[in-house]
Amino acid sequence: MESFFIAVGVVALAEIGDKTQLLSLLLAARFQRPWPIILGIFTATLGNHLLAGLAGRALTTLLGPEILRWILGVSFLAMAIWMLVPDKLQENEAKSPARFGVFGTTVAIFFLAEMGDKTQVATVALAARFDNLAAIVTGTTVGMMLANIPAVLLGDKMAARLPARLLHGVAAVIFALLGGYALLGNALPGL
Repeated sequence: MESFFIAVGVVALAEIGDKTQLLSLLLAARFQRPWPIILGIFTATLGNHLLAGLAGRALTTLLGPEILRWILGVSFLAMAIWMLVPDKLQENEAKSPARFGVFGTTVAIFFLAEMGDKTQVATVALAARFDNLAAIVTGTTVGMMLANIPAVLLGDKMAARLPARLLHGVAAVIFALLGGYALLGNALPGL
């Protein structure tokens, strides 16, 4: 359960102000049909994070524990720094053919926007760090939904009121702690 709660917390915090949350706001404003958008975000996130989780698990079988420990430690520290860089949504990421409908458009755009995004990279790293792939994928998906459902339902009003810098700072601290633990965990007594 620890891995699930870490995944939920890290991703929910990381998603605040992220380009995919901005994309959620844009899709909500464009289509004004929240439920197909929410279902599309869920579908895209689940698929994307499952692939990311599988990639993270593959890393654990390909690399030895000492190499993996260093890669994970440095990756988590890099994520901590990356969390402090604000995201901007590029306008072309929200444009798509209307022929796919609200759900299909949301799935396609959201899946592609999530490629290489902070939360996808975090999913890879968390899946490599923790043994429970299902808990990680479920947790990261729940974290995404916790951040994006309110964005879709409440739109710009909610996004403008959230202290994105503070939340990103908290997520950065969590990533830094995970990185420090990965790098120093074996060196610290009792850990």
